[in-house]
Amino acid sequence: MPETSKRIQQLVREYAAIAHDRELGQALRDLGAQFERWRSGEIGPAELNDLIHQFHDGPSQDVLRKYTTKRLDSALEFPVATGILRKEELPAELFQHLAGLIDFYEAEQSS
Repeated sequence: MPETSKRIQQLVREYAAIAHDRELGQALRDLGAQFERWRSGEIGPAELNDLIHQFHDGPSQDVLRKYTTKRLDSALEFPVATGILRKEELPAELFQHLAGLIDFYEAEQSS
């Protein structure tokens, strides 16, 4: 397998950071809904506290693990295949580098 250029490595890191922020942001929006439930009196402070701990040990860690890898290019297949990152927003050279992985992941998702 040919060595990946520094430019592609930089783009992979840049777009992995964008995907990480988007996924974490969605998870935080879901947690934010629990704060609204607490503010409205639907749940108490102890339950909200438990939900915060569950978030930290669950979704927060899941997102972190996904993007804490030496193979970030393979970590980008999920966000592109699922629309977290749109194919159109990727630079052409990065999309070309990832195309095989994206196609494989999309095929796996549809089967």
